[in-house]
Amino acid sequence: MHNCTLIEAITAALHRAMADDPNVLLLGEDIGVNGGVFRATEGLQAEFGPERVIDTPLAEALITGVAIGMATQGLRPVAEIQFSGFLFPAMEQLATGAARLRNRTRGRLACPMVVRAPCGGGIHAPEHHSESLEALFAHLPGLRVVMPSSPGRAYGLLLAAIRNPDPVLFLEPKRIYRSVKSDVIDDGQALPLDRCFVLREGSDMTLVTWGATVIESLQAADQLLAQGVSVEVIDLATIKPFDVETILASVRKTGRLVIAHEGPQSFGVGAEIAAQVAEQALLDLRAPIARVAGYDTIMPLPQGEHFYLVRSEDISQACVRTLAFE
Repeated sequence: MHNCTLIEAITAALHRAMADDPNVLLLGEDIGVNGGVFRATEGLQAEFGPERVIDTPLAEALITGVAIGMATQGLRPVAEIQFSGFLFPAMEQLATGAARLRNRTRGRLACPMVVRAPCGGGIHAPEHHSESLEALFAHLPGLRVVMPSSPGRAYGLLLAAIRNPDPVLFLEPKRIYRSVKSDVIDDGQALPLDRCFVLREGSDMTLVTWGATVIESLQAADQLLAQGVSVEVIDLATIKPFDVETILASVRKTGRLVIAHEGPQSFGVGAEIAAQVAEQALLDLRAPIARVAGYDTIMPLPQGEHFYLVRSEDISQACVRTLAFE
C-alpha cells in the first residue's frame, strides 16, 4: 500500500486478521454500517457480514464484557471504544475481568481480545476525546498496552495484538491518523510486541518517546543534528511491558536520557522508564534524566490545546539543557 495513512493501516490489519482467522470478529459503536467514527472499519461489514462486524449499543462496559465472554469461548474479538476517554466505564471489565482471567482460572481460560481506542489530543475535540491514559492502564497487571506511531507499526503491532493469547489495549494516536503516511506491505507479518524500535541511531543522547510525540521527537532530532548533536530516537511502542534492555543499552552508549510523551508528567510512563534506568544504569549517566510531557491538568478546551501539547522545540531545548551537564 503506497502512501498509506495510519488509519488505512489499521483497516488493512483488521481485514487481514479477519480473512486469515474466522474467529476474529469486531464489535463497537457504529463500526458496521458507518465504519466507525474515524472510518477504521469502513467496508468490513459489507465484506464479512454483520455477524462478524457487530454494531453495539452505546455501552462501553457492555462492549468490553461481551468481548471477554467471546474470548473465553475461542473467539478473538476486537472491540472499538470511540475515544480513550470513554474507557472509564469499561475499566471495571478490563481490570477485574480481562486482565485477571488467566490468573484467576490458573491458566484454564485465556482472554485473547483487543480493545482499540483513539487517544491523545490534536484534533480540537473536548477533554474526554483528547486524553492520554496509557499510564493509567499500564498499572493493571495482566493487561498489555500498545501504542503505534506510524502506519507500518500500526499494521504489524495490531496483527500481533490480535494473535496474542492475552488482552491488549491498543491505543491509536488520532492526531496522526491521516497526517503520517508511508508505504506498508500488506503481507500479514506481525511486529514483535514488548520491543522498542530504534528509529534513529545516535551517540550524544537517548530520546525515548511513543505515540504521536514520536513525530515531534524526530523533528527535534533533526534540529539538533543541524547543531552537531547526534540523538538516538527510540519508539517505545509497547507501553506495558516495555523493552527496558534496549533503552539501557542505548543509555550506556550515549550517557544521557530524555523522555518525551503527551500524557501528564506526574506518575506517567516516563517516570517508570526514568526509575528503571536510574536503578540499572545510574553510573552510565552523565547528566540527570529529563522529562518533557503534558501538564498535570485536564486537557484544555479546543482553542487552547496547542498550549498543552509537546512541541519539537520543547524537546530540543530539554536535550540542550541535558547536554550542558558534564
